[in-house]
Amino acid sequence: MQHYRLPIGMRTMKSAIAIFVALIIVEQYGATTSKVVFALIGAAAAMDVTFKASLKSCLAQICGVSFGALFGLLMLYLPIDRYISVAIGFILVMTLYNMLHLHLSPVLPCIVIAMVLTNPEIHPIPYALGRLWDTTIGLAVGLFINTLFFPYDTRRQMRETVDELDRDLLRFLEDYFDGDDTRPDAEQMAAKIAGLERQLNLMREQKWVIHRRRKKLDLCSLQKCDTAARHLVTELEALSLIEVPGRLTEENRERLQNCGVVIRDQRTSEEENVADVVTNYHVARVLALRRTIREELDKP
Repeated sequence: MQHYRLPIGMRTMKSAIAIFVALIIVEQYGATTSKVVFALIGAAAAMDVTFKASLKSCLAQICGVSFGALFGLLMLYLPIDRYISVAIGFILVMTLYNMLHLHLSPVLPCIVIAMVLTNPEIHPIPYALGRLWDTTIGLAVGLFINTLFFPYDTRRQMRETVDELDRDLLRFLEDYFDGDDTRPDAEQMAAKIAGLERQLNLMREQKWVIHRRRKKLDLCSLQKCDTAARHLVTELEALSLIEVPGRLTEENRERLQNCGVVIRDQRTSEEENVADVVTNYHVARVLALRRTIREELDKP
């Protein structure tokens, strides 16, 4: 019987928890009539895959509200049409972001400028300070839950990727020693290793609080797997460059068969040539690297 899995990921659950907690806090300590909306936006904005990315999202929110309020206040006292002032404020915000090399979205400050200039019921300074406070509550809660309490964890995906690489390796070796003239390539494996490195980078940038030592050990083990996998692909690429594969030694043949590789190339000879030596050298390296990866994965 096949079980249906709900398409709800950890990031969705973290966002919901952060929003719920932020709304409870802002209900008691909020400063504006729209405090619920501002706290919700802040909590959702802080949800990203790394601590650095979450901080950047928080910076974007704080800068957006601050710059929007500042320029809105300046434009408010210009003797020109309010809608023209909104356009001028947008130009000023974009210019400032470019001068400071801020790779942040200008949408939020422009919204704040528009709210300050087009709504006569809004008092600019109290509105800006209140919105900044309410947004900061949401940001603080979201940042804490996302990066400290429930940091993004790629360990399971990385282990699954390494298992897939192992299966690809065995298929490569079967194709290589199937006795025909077609040579398999390692491009697919190289692409998976690139994905593995991206997942490793995400894991390195996390801030672990709970089970910190255990997760650091897991990271170290997965880094060793990644290094061995990259060397392994290099060995496979070297095998692919051999025009005619050499004949396997009995030792390597037995080791491959013990791994589950079906070898159709049954050539044997008592006298080795250069192709035999090179082929068996790379096969031995491949099997040694595979053993390293499996030992790291099998660690408790």
